[in-house]
Amino acid sequence: MIKVITKENFHEEIENAAIPAVVELWAPWCAYCRRLSPVLDRVDAQYGEKLIIGKINIDEQPELADSLDDSTIPTLYVYRNGKHGEKLVAPSSQDQLEEWLKSNQAI
Repeated sequence: MIKVITKENFHEEIENAAIPAVVELWAPWCAYCRRLSPVLDRVDAQYGEKLIIGKINIDEQPELADSLDDSTIPTLYVYRNGKHGEKLVAPSSQDQLEEWLKSNQAI
């Protein structure tokens, strides 16, 4: 199940996660974010036992979004052991997203 991430639960749900966690910075007005949403749903359905997926609405969580790089959305990060690696901006396909997840040892 994809989680809604806020500044109140970020530390517990993402930074302290026992398994890799993917965070997406998104906004409801972002057309590309809406197109990416079903891809994230499929990835969650396939890898949900090995991976947490969380979404940060940049309009509702501006402080949290600003602490990450929210200059372009959608932007994704993989967190492992409390730290994130290189970001992925606007993946063009599910295959690209999965390759990025594999290269970040998330799946």
